[in-house]
Amino acid sequence: MEEFATLTDTKAALDKGDVSSVELVDQALARIEKWEPHINAFVEVLGDEARSAAQDWDTKRGNTNGALGGIPIGVKDVICTTEGHTTAASNILKGFQSPYEATAVTNLKKAGGIVIGKANCDEFAMGASTEYSTYGVTNNPWDVSKVAGGSSGGSAAAVACGEVLAALGTETGGSIRHPSSLCGVVGVKPTYGRVSRFGAIAYASSTDQIGPLAGTVQGAALLLASIAGHDPRDATSSPAAVGDYASACGKSITDMTIGVPDEFFSESVDAGVAQVIQDALGELEGLGATLKPISLPLVEVAVAVYYLLAKAEGSTNLGRYDKIRYGENDIAAERLLEHYTEARGTGFGPEVKRTILMGTYALASGYYDAWYKQASKVRTLIQRQFTAAFEDVDVIAGPVVPEVAFTIGSKVEDPLAMYMSDSLACPANVAGIPALSVPAGFAHDLPVGLQLIAPAFAEERLFQVGYAYEQATDWHTKHPTLPS
Repeated sequence: MEEFATLTDTKAALDKGDVSSVELVDQALARIEKWEPHINAFVEVLGDEARSAAQDWDTKRGNTNGALGGIPIGVKDVICTTEGHTTAASNILKGFQSPYEATAVTNLKKAGGIVIGKANCDEFAMGASTEYSTYGVTNNPWDVSKVAGGSSGGSAAAVACGEVLAALGTETGGSIRHPSSLCGVVGVKPTYGRVSRFGAIAYASSTDQIGPLAGTVQGAALLLASIAGHDPRDATSSPAAVGDYASACGKSITDMTIGVPDEFFSESVDAGVAQVIQDALGELEGLGATLKPISLPLVEVAVAVYYLLAKAEGSTNLGRYDKIRYGENDIAAERLLEHYTEARGTGFGPEVKRTILMGTYALASGYYDAWYKQASKVRTLIQRQFTAAFEDVDVIAGPVVPEVAFTIGSKVEDPLAMYMSDSLACPANVAGIPALSVPAGFAHDLPVGLQLIAPAFAEERLFQVGYAYEQATDWHTKHPTLPS
């Protein structure tokens, strides 16, 4: 297969017998060997396990009709797999081997997908740059001096350079769409409850979601359809029927109205990024869609609401980690307090420690009503504002990130600047609605993603509009070259 063949073309070649799953795995491993010294997208490559699974699929060829049959897929390191380790890119989970796998991974395998490796990420998915990883930074394939975005930076970088055709990521406040925009790939944050969270290491339980990253909109649609659905092991999993996402690709958008929020084009948005998105909106209008200016005033406070909720929930979820129950216990302490001090002091990185401190403060007696409770109330108002907007428009469009990929190390000492990188992505997470990033061009020689947002469980609209735009442009055909 060609180096940057699409997931759909590769599946067609597999079905015809033009290529075997073993050949695809070997090709992916060869790409990984070439690219990893430059980008560090994987924390663990599961070559032997992937080859064994590929051989098994090739043996059963013709007896399975899985949408992903025989295709190697990357899986973010916060998603539990029985193959290899699941460490959330954290020292405190070093050596942890999950006794079970995430429902999304089980569904992936049922569709014939093959887990080829665990992708790097910010520790416990807390970050917007994949710089907060115990395994080191993931570099952007377009410019290795720049970040890949986060927290699913490894998944996005791996897809961008063709190490894999698709990958699973997780998103709490933009962590799929953010790196997808910065690396020039397609990323989808499904509706909250659309994909089971069982087996995904929790950051903020009220916004966490697993979702797909791929080179094309149709590839992302196939992957989402394969992992979505109700799961009785996840109390937040929705029983709503899974949509026909692949069929949505190719439908006309001439009767669609696209809302363009004023707040998505504030002075904080880089001029080059804004121009790329304005050009993309013009392309959608040329395809027959109607553009309608709208206002979402509470979008401007969504990042504050998100980080209050996420830090509070994250601090609670992190309470289970102590190097006793999970991972390797390498602490030599005589007393329990000494053990906890050493385990958490050395096991957690700086962003995770910030989460614990900020979250515990927000939940403390005397502060809960003023912080967490108030943020929860504003979240409801944000949800209502989006609901009202969707009475007049079919989807909402704008930038994913207010800037292109920034230089590695330039924001690690400025957490607030890092948090603001999520300012345009996190409103959809706060509202619990689906959103997609599709490559829309370049600013300052780096990729820019167009963000599309739809009502709850209306992912088909995202694929309908995203595919129409993708097919009218050639941005998805642009790929980074191997650094010298």
